[in-house]
This record gives sequence, C-alpha cells and structure tokens, in this order.
Amino acid sequence: MNVKNIIENHEHTVQLLKEHCIPTIENIAKVCCEAIRDKHKIIFCGNGGSAADSQHLAAEFVGRFIKERRGLPAIALTTDTSILTAVGNDYGYDEVFRRQVEALAVEGDVLIGISTSGNSGNVVRAFEQAKKQHVTVIAFTGAHDSKMSNLADITLQVPSTFTAHIQECHILVGHILCNAVDEMY
Repeated sequence: MNVKNIIENHEHTVQLLKEHCIPTIENIAKVCCEAIRDKHKIIFCGNGGSAADSQHLAAEFVGRFIKERRGLPAIALTTDTSILTAVGNDYGYDEVFRRQVEALAVEGDVLIGISTSGNSGNVVRAFEQAKKQHVTVIAFTGAHDSKMSNLADITLQVPSTFTAHIQECHILVGHILCNAVDEMY
C-alpha cells in the first residue's frame, strides 16, 4: 500500500471536480437553498456507503454544520428499518425509496439520490416517482451517463470511475451544500 499515491489520486479527482463541476455544484446549492428558504425539505437516498452519506448529510441539516442555526428540514430515506423491511418484503427492494417519496415528498421539495454507478434500481424508482410529484430531482453519480442522470433535473457527475474517489467527492459536495445553507442564516 502506497499511502502517498492514494492521497495523490484523491487529490487528482478533487482537482477534476474543481475544473469541471463548480457550476453544477453552485446550481445544486442554489436549488437547495431556495427549497429551504421556501419551507421545503431536502430528501436523501442511496445504498451502502451512499446510504451512510444520505444519513450524514440529513443530520448536518437537521442538527448543524458549522454554525448554530435552527434545525432545517431534511430526511434520509435510509433510516427507518420498519419501513425499509416492510416495503422490501411486501413490494420488493426496488420500492423502498419510491414508496417513501410517494408518501413524504411534496412539490417544492428536493430529492438527492446518491449512487456511484447512477443505476441503483431503488433510487431510479424514487426519481421516477419524484418527477410525477413535481419534486426537484438531483443525482450524485460517477463519470458515466446513467439512468439517474437521464431522469435528474441536475446531475453531479464526479469525473471518476473509482468508487472510493466518487464517494469522497460526494461527501465533499454535500458539505459544500451544508455550508451554502449555513450562509443563509
């Protein structure tokens, strides 16, 4: 294991993110800030590490990021094991996020789906449902076009195909969103 190379590869991916994605990140931040300002919520979903990122980012909104401010409306659809297991058992795993979007999302909300491949079936289904409900749909993916990027209103395509570096950039961009919202208060 060469720690220096791992760090340098991470830095390279972040450099590519900086070179190619700043306008997209700024647009996502604007959309999220407007939703929060207009009393709407940010909804997150993803699987595995992306589920953890969803929970992490929702916690930053509801708790705090850097400065003290009121709790902000955000939810991770990855946290309610009773819903996840009931819906998964009764309808199938591809329905676990779609059913929650159907039940919880309203027009003006923002759904952020996180997936390194951009092809997670349950996130794709959530996007399809969100579009029906006029919810703004944002995809956090990797470098390749995907089912999620084809459905999303805005797609952050991290310029990498290496899962770990994509995930590292997803959480970085998530923290940038938290910072943008913090600046409103």
